[in-house]
Amino acid sequence: MHLIKSSKVKLLICSLISLNLYASNEAFDEKIISEKRLETFNLSKEQIEEDSSKLRKDWINPITYQFSNNLGEEDKTQRSVISINQPIFQSGGIYKAIKYADSSFDYASIELDQQKKELVKQALNLLYNIQKIDLNIQKAQYTLQNAKIDVNRKKEQVLNGFLDASYLDDALLTLNNTKHNLVDLKYQKQELINNFNNISSADYTKFELPVFKLFEEKEFLENNIELKKIEADIEKKGNYSYMTMAKYLPSINAYYNYSKYHDNDGNGKYSKENTQTFGLTLNIPFDSRTLNDVQSKKIDYLKSKINLENNINDEKTFFKTKLEKIAMLDERLQITKDDLEVYNSILKIINEEKSAQIKTQSDLDTLQNSQKIKSLDLKIYEIDKQIELLEMYAKLQ
Repeated sequence: MHLIKSSKVKLLICSLISLNLYASNEAFDEKIISEKRLETFNLSKEQIEEDSSKLRKDWINPITYQFSNNLGEEDKTQRSVISINQPIFQSGGIYKAIKYADSSFDYASIELDQQKKELVKQALNLLYNIQKIDLNIQKAQYTLQNAKIDVNRKKEQVLNGFLDASYLDDALLTLNNTKHNLVDLKYQKQELINNFNNISSADYTKFELPVFKLFEEKEFLENNIELKKIEADIEKKGNYSYMTMAKYLPSINAYYNYSKYHDNDGNGKYSKENTQTFGLTLNIPFDSRTLNDVQSKKIDYLKSKINLENNINDEKTFFKTKLEKIAMLDERLQITKDDLEVYNSILKIINEEKSAQIKTQSDLDTLQNSQKIKSLDLKIYEIDKQIELLEMYAKLQ
């Protein structure tokens, strides 16, 4: 895994980030998401377009053709009938039906985009955690070196009668636990790689991780994909509520019927004349369920508006919680930096004492390993910050 170096970080403009934080990059999606999963998304997108196109035409009735063959002994006739009965006025229902198709398309498209972003987020999260576990493996290796030094030191002290054997036993136990921890970390890394391969068909080592930056709550709310989906749902349910009401209001249909009788006796004469009828019909429905149906759809619409308010509060809480988590990680970073300064100053002294043969090489090695562990902690906290920011960016459209 290529670890990020601050001087060589390559910013990837992926579907979660861009120069203005929100635009998507299909090229990156195609790299990080497997071909089969991309194919599923593309088919779903095509299906949404077809469903929307069908919805826009749902108010148009079909033209029907009917052929009948009368087999009676006295009246053997064949007839073709072409007819259409098309609503041309539904008290605004036709317009709202078209708007409903558009809002359904918007809702389904946002939901599909959200699913895609969630998958990209999972893949990036796994990459961050693979990088993090690589650092933890390095930490465990330095800890293992210190544990071995401690065992050797205590073994010598026990043999020389300066320590009780129980101290050596504790040191051996610590060494053993460190070895087991290292084995566990290596297994966890492979598990993360397997999970990443389940999402992506590319080699995880080929990706450079993006670097996310903090942004304002206003930007977060204005570009929040979950809130945009709920807004689309409000629009969809508002249109559907009006459509429901319109079907109980007066409507006007235009109709046309044409009947053609076919020659059945072979003499070229028709036993009946062809006919055609056309005109307009006024329909006024009277249904005892009208108020119940209309009120039920209105309640759905009002619930969706309340749902938006609740989700705005949820997203504000989410944003605040993430900021607090990042602030906590910044505090840990500062503490670790302070610790590193202490280690650096002590190392300088230990080096001088080793040169004066006051301290041993093992004393120096132990302290240097501890210093390296603290340096790795800095990188781990930075990754933890990026993971928190990733959760925030994944919610942006």
